[in-house]
Amino acid sequence: MMDAHPLDRPIWSLLNGPQSSLAVARGTVCRIDPTYGPFAAAAPGHEAELADLLTSAEDEIWLVENKELVAPPGTRVLRTAPLLQMIADGPLEQHPVDPELVLLTEADAPEMTALALETQPGPWRSHTHRYGPYYGLREEGRLIAMAGERMRPAPGLAELSGVCTAPDRQGRGLAGRMIRRVLAGFAERGDTPFLHSYAYNTHAIRLYESLGFRARLALVVTVLGRAEP
Repeated sequence: MMDAHPLDRPIWSLLNGPQSSLAVARGTVCRIDPTYGPFAAAAPGHEAELADLLTSAEDEIWLVENKELVAPPGTRVLRTAPLLQMIADGPLEQHPVDPELVLLTEADAPEMTALALETQPGPWRSHTHRYGPYYGLREEGRLIAMAGERMRPAPGLAELSGVCTAPDRQGRGLAGRMIRRVLAGFAERGDTPFLHSYAYNTHAIRLYESLGFRARLALVVTVLGRAEP
């Protein structure tokens, strides 16, 4: 029997692999530091233990698996969404580094959070920007676009994430510019890029395909909260 690929269960892989230092719970169930994100995972057959990870009535955990998770005892499903995992494992077109795109720093974190919450590229928390390098574009001092990286489920794999453009600046190809800058950094490290998109976001998927990504795996995100009393 062939070993599972680390991308088949990316959350489990990252919390038991290169980014295990970000885990606040490990073992048969694991969870990332909530300041980085809401992600969690369970070893097969241990899903009932997920309820122990929820710390309050407002808390939630996100499970990314190949099918929707049935709510374990003590939890309820808050929402689900289909995901498409994509990978760029072939030759990528090379581009000169875009001089207008700047490496974002801790000082930019409040603006990064505001842009992410406005555009909703995926779950964003106070320390999400610390996963890895993020690049941004400013106009008249305002951060209007950014992209960076998130999951590293195994050596040689890096996730493109946080791609967003301010609503009043969309339609100018800024997302493509941001993605190319992040991919250039991956190429320098020898990492293979992958990403997760909501499966219904056909516009974004077409853009990713034009930049060398292909569909790899259909997944589902299940968001769990505590069961109502």
